Amino acid sequence: MSLRKIVAIFRRERGLSLQQVADGAKIDRSYVHRLESGDRASPGVRVVQALDDFYEADGLVVGAWLLEQEGLYRDRYARFKAAEARASIMHKYTTGIPGLLQTERYARMVISTESTVTSEQIDSRVADRLERQEILARSPAPHVRIILDEVAFSRRPVETEVWREQIEYLIEAANRPAIVVQVLSLSAGLHDLMDGSLTILWADDGTSVAYVEGNRHGQLIDDPDEVFALRLSCDGVRDKALSPTATLEKLRQLLEESE
Repeated sequence: MSLRKIVAIFRRERGLSLQQVADGAKIDRSYVHRLESGDRASPGVRVVQALDDFYEADGLVVGAWLLEQEGLYRDRYARFKAAEARASIMHKYTTGIPGLLQTERYARMVISTESTVTSEQIDSRVADRLERQEILARSPAPHVRIILDEVAFSRRPVETEVWREQIEYLIEAANRPAIVVQVLSLSAGLHDLMDGSLTILWADDGTSVAYVEGNRHGQLIDDPDEVFALRLSCDGVRDKALSPTATLEKLRQLLEESE
């Protein structure tokens, strides 16, 4: 049975209103309604656990959610791409050169490092990555802020020409009016996004989603509270990063060092 049906049955069997559930589980009433009607993506674990505790479901709500996660995993990236395509604002923190700013040759080398990938899959993924980059050329262009962890520059391709081409492209992108690039130096110390990469997307209607990546796995998050918390984390990392001007100087230095 789906999560949507389980939470609806629990509420109706107990004769509770949407507001009573919202008050008891300490979540928004409209959120409960949208969850039961299926008019939203899968909720975050905080909401699921709150509903499980409120209904004293002994893990049934959480279990149904976990089963759905297995099915949702396959299309999360597709849903992320759809959200990315319609976003008017993007904030990213990444421990590697992000796909949106990779050159074709660099993207091909990165994708080729996977041990089981075939040549056909490499071609397909490179084409997909380049197609995504067309978002940056649309009019009006989305406002993009990218925070690059300095660790992204620690591992370079063997081919110097490919690396120089990639750095030159980052410099060119950082000079575009709608793109801000900042480098987070290793000297900035510890922060709470070190375990992976984060993208936060805002649509024109003000709605936002977050996409968290790590170890080849991604999670799409649309719980407003979770997205807000991730935004605060991203803001904290940005505050520690080099200024856009200092970042350009850093990139030019990297380019000189690659000669």
